[in-house]
Amino acid sequence: MEIIARIKNDYTGKFGIPRQSGLVNIESHIVFEPKYRVSEALRGLEGFSHIWLLWLFSENEQKGWSPTVRPPRLGGNERIGVFATRSPYRPNPIGLSCVKLVKIDYTADGAELIVSGADILNGTPILDIKPYLPFTDSVPDALSGFATDKKPTLKVNIPHNIAEILPFGKAETLAEILAQNPRPAYQSDERIYGMSFAGYEIKFKIMGDEVFVISAKKE
Repeated sequence: MEIIARIKNDYTGKFGIPRQSGLVNIESHIVFEPKYRVSEALRGLEGFSHIWLLWLFSENEQKGWSPTVRPPRLGGNERIGVFATRSPYRPNPIGLSCVKLVKIDYTADGAELIVSGADILNGTPILDIKPYLPFTDSVPDALSGFATDKKPTLKVNIPHNIAEILPFGKAETLAEILAQNPRPAYQSDERIYGMSFAGYEIKFKIMGDEVFVISAKKE
């Protein structure tokens, strides 16, 4: 397989990336490799509101796989078969995400896609793009196994002096990310966590159902 594009966004570190696509409306750019930077390849795509991205877990390629994994949703204490999860540690490290197609941007360097809702690390290789078809890709009465209940979101507190440090609009996006409770389920409320976002090192603490952002420093 060949890499056709790479994704560009504010997820500059693995910790803090939403565990599923569509949970946070962060904007990403799909930048095609020169060989595939041709507008003809995108003809007709503008008629679709959502697309599938098939991508490579490039950070995990050399880490191997295990027949069982510990899903965060189960607190990291129970093992489930890898093929019953979306774990990145797979025999073939391929990811699949459904994202909203915001715009097809035609630049001097060729076309690129602007999408929303990706759960993908900045710089990740994209292997393929396919249109999302609601009449066949959506199954309203499908079963969700152990992932039935959506985890509740947390209340996020970002002090004004920290919010004003961040670029315009980034504080709101950061709040969306932290509301998903990015910490491992087995961690306690006493720990201070750090994550990379939009070129900043963000420090935060979770107490009960609230997240408190402590600091934001340029990386």
